[in-house]
Amino acid sequence: MITSTFTVRGMTCGHCVSSVRSEVEALPGVSRVHLDLSTGRLEVTGSQAFLTADIRAAVAEAGYELDEAA
Repeated sequence: MITSTFTVRGMTCGHCVSSVRSEVEALPGVSRVHLDLSTGRLEVTGSQAFLTADIRAAVAEAGYELDEAA
């Protein structure tokens, strides 16, 4: 399994976390998603490395952004 880490901007509540988690979990190959609301840290675990563009698109679909440093 491979874990990739990103930072999400704009999340302010549990609903935000749930929305992002739902979109990222829908990506092919994802087996686990962990989000920390206080830091915006997003960890995605799966059978493959994830392209930042794919994660960025899923996070954007939920209405949020990846930190540019991610």
